[in-house]
Amino acid sequence: MRPSDERADAPVTTEVTLRVNGEERSLVVDTRTSLLDLLRERLGLTGSKKGCDHGQCGACTVLIDGRRANACLALAVAHDGADVVTVEGLAEDGELSALQRAFVEHDAFQCGYCTPGQLCSATGMLRELADGWPSAVTRDGVRLTAEEVRERMSGNICRCGAYANLVAAILEAGR
Repeated sequence: MRPSDERADAPVTTEVTLRVNGEERSLVVDTRTSLLDLLRERLGLTGSKKGCDHGQCGACTVLIDGRRANACLALAVAHDGADVVTVEGLAEDGELSALQRAFVEHDAFQCGYCTPGQLCSATGMLRELADGWPSAVTRDGVRLTAEEVRERMSGNICRCGAYANLVAAILEAGR
């Protein structure tokens, strides 16, 4: 039986430690806190966007231990000890990554809302491809093709419709 002074709906908190963009961060969080809310509200990393908050649009995509994930669906406590990279951490030594440069060169964004998630997803996708992971459209070996890019990036929605430029940028960066 619970003590009478405790409420059944009172938040339960715990400490989590994450390595975010190369920096170790320890915070006490409500166990129901999503990784997205921790990044945006507690750490001030607002690059990852809260689009649908249901894992359907990809605007919140980050890299968790090198793999892409929807931060809105990831509970922060489930990733205690993980290495998290957000769009703010993609630059290399203060310079845009090759993928970020390709996005600029190919005008692979319009309003920009989905761009952080697209960049993180494309970064993870290029790693998956380099590691030989097949996709639903892979035939005769894993190769960087427009069809592969479209399939692998299908979890990231661009409401402006910049898909042709996104594919071109990813193809260039992946070569």
